[in-house]
Amino acid sequence: MIWLTWRQFRAQGAIVSVAVAAIALALAATGAGLADLKDASESSFFQAFTSDSARSALYYTGYMAVLAAPAIVGVFWGAPLVARELESGTHRLVWNQTVTRTRWLATKAGFTCLAAMVVVGLLSLVVSWWSSPIDAVVNNGHGAEGFFGLPRISPAVFDARGIAPIGYAAFAVALGVTAGAVIRRTVPAMAVTLAVFVAVQVAVPLWIRPNLGPTEHTFAITAQNLRGLIVEGDGPIEAGAPADAVKELHVTLGRPGAWIVSQQTLDTSGKPLDTLPGWIAECVPDPGPGPGPTGRPACFARLAEQGYRQRVTYQPASRYWTLQAYETAVFAGLAAALFGFSFWWVRRRLS
Repeated sequence: MIWLTWRQFRAQGAIVSVAVAAIALALAATGAGLADLKDASESSFFQAFTSDSARSALYYTGYMAVLAAPAIVGVFWGAPLVARELESGTHRLVWNQTVTRTRWLATKAGFTCLAAMVVVGLLSLVVSWWSSPIDAVVNNGHGAEGFFGLPRISPAVFDARGIAPIGYAAFAVALGVTAGAVIRRTVPAMAVTLAVFVAVQVAVPLWIRPNLGPTEHTFAITAQNLRGLIVEGDGPIEAGAPADAVKELHVTLGRPGAWIVSQQTLDTSGKPLDTLPGWIAECVPDPGPGPGPTGRPACFARLAEQGYRQRVTYQPASRYWTLQAYETAVFAGLAAALFGFSFWWVRRRLS
């Protein structure tokens, strides 16, 4: 069975492995230079990094490769694994010999799942190593505006770093095997696998990961931490110009590398507010050159006098590996449950 599984798997496995190897070689060849750039000066790191379009292209390539790899192995390795044999009827040839259904599925699914975890894990390892100077600069408080300056714990980056992609790969293969066994048609099983995997990947950072032990911090709103406003009314906010109403007020947390999950403005009793008075727009700092934004002293004094404070819920940078371990365990558990269901389905429901 192992030899037969290898013969069926080797072509598609070779295609993905060659692509991963090419990306890994490109990252390995440039990783040392990126580390030297970080050691030279963290404060000017992103200016130098973004000036080289090749580095930016490599960053996006590695990032997209790790994001896409679990879905690819689930759709192209997992979904056809059982569905293709059920569709063509070749499973009966194996079952009518000395190979049991359990051994047949265990060999095929086990081999494919292990290969997927190894390939995706190696890709994530290389990308995480290459990106480590970028992550270190951000966590040390020298981040930049835009995508490159996002901390590795943020939802946009988290899925493409660390050990979590290994769990995603196991889940994707298990999902594909299950869809193939139940649907019994290769192309529909591939479509269902992709749709469900993407839905789960979107749902986890929206509704599960933010609730894994976040930290709350409440503090005064000052000229130093005010970041911006979202207002109701026509036209842009101008310094000193009141708005009809302020819908949201955003502040900086002052904890580099943290993921801000949510922000709420509280009144003097600690109640979250849906809208704020329009005069708060007068706190917007004056534009133009100078030592930095100072805001409007009278506006900030009024904020303090009326007891407005900001409550920020966040995941600190120090919880990155804890969240990685949690998420890997969750997806590994989901994979085990799906494989268990697949074994039951193949033994009891297929003929």
